[in-house]
Amino acid sequence: MKFSVATNFEPDLLPALEGYPVVELFGKLPCDSVGGGRASFMLAPLGKTQFRAHVQDAARRGIGFNYLVNPACMDNREFIRKGQAELERLLEFVEECGVTSVTVSLPFLLPIIKKRHPRLKVRVGVYARVDCVAKARFWEDLGADCITLESIAVNRDFAMLRSIRQAVGLELQLIANSNCLIFCPLSGQHMVNLSHASQKGHASRGFMIDYCALKCSALKLADPSHYLRSEFIRPEDIKAYTDLGFHSFKILERGAPTEVLARRVRAYAEGRFDGNLLDLIQPYGYKTGSSKGGSLWDLRRFARFFFRPLAVRQAGLLRLKRLAEKRGLVAGLDWDPVHIDNRLLDGFLEGMRGIDCRSSDCSRCGYCERWTREAVRVDERYRQELLQLYHDAFHDMYSGSLWGIAGRRGE
Repeated sequence: MKFSVATNFEPDLLPALEGYPVVELFGKLPCDSVGGGRASFMLAPLGKTQFRAHVQDAARRGIGFNYLVNPACMDNREFIRKGQAELERLLEFVEECGVTSVTVSLPFLLPIIKKRHPRLKVRVGVYARVDCVAKARFWEDLGADCITLESIAVNRDFAMLRSIRQAVGLELQLIANSNCLIFCPLSGQHMVNLSHASQKGHASRGFMIDYCALKCSALKLADPSHYLRSEFIRPEDIKAYTDLGFHSFKILERGAPTEVLARRVRAYAEGRFDGNLLDLIQPYGYKTGSSKGGSLWDLRRFARFFFRPLAVRQAGLLRLKRLAEKRGLVAGLDWDPVHIDNRLLDGFLEGMRGIDCRSSDCSRCGYCERWTREAVRVDERYRQELLQLYHDAFHDMYSGSLWGIAGRRGE
């Protein structure tokens, strides 16, 4: 078993990972010419000198580095001379720093990298949405060294996992600790939104209202069974996947403090965790004993990414900011408004083996809902307060008032 672990680029991360089967870190600059899987405002500032030093520190410890060249969309820049020149400069930089592999999601980029930078291993990211045998064979034939399967579609589909594993010979990787909605209908839009929000030179200049994250977190509060209708792999259930031939696991999240990342790696290495499962799988609301779990949106960062009075009404944006902070989307929390008792989920995965989630109606199946009643607790006062805030926020968006636009009723 081996882990590819998100890096926050903090100097205390690598020492905290010592002794665990970490073979690779993954991450990237907060903003570059291609963009990637997280908006710039979600990541701490990072310069090229600091990036290079971190990659080299990892190498001295025998840990590789995977640079993410993984946008879902490049605005067609990959087909013009300027875009190609910017891509080449980026690849030259990461290779010079000692990066050992890159992750792509656009098929056009893989043969480019293989031809121009053959030393770099090329991994296929989750944004490529590989969820069946045909897609996995396509990328293998294209020359990929590894594929990270689309977790929201396959992590609970053991028949498909077995078929893909038997069909291809390259390394296959699973994301262990994501908590997206299963078969998420928001994922396509979210991937593109995030990609452009970290793309240097894009017209948005890093500005993005993360509607998909807001909608996802609202749906979970409205119906907590969505927390279990997800793709997470509990540490206790790793063996179910290694028995199928999967031995490489990706551990998220790049914005997490070191103590959170270290706790996650330890739990998956030991195959057991006692506590709130959200501490392992939720990409926000981190509880830590240090100040590093604090808000990402200090005044300067908010002004840099979100002070756009010509783009959006600032009063409405400040209301969104308060909602996001109260929910923990951009700030640490000092308590657990939602608690999933991991010990009470023993046996949960076994019961799912006989359920075809792709063709099932969750409202009729009821399996996750029954387990939710036993294992998930939500503070009701918090739930009602936040649901009202979400309602008001979405009203501002849908009606146009967030942008000062008066929509025509009935149309």
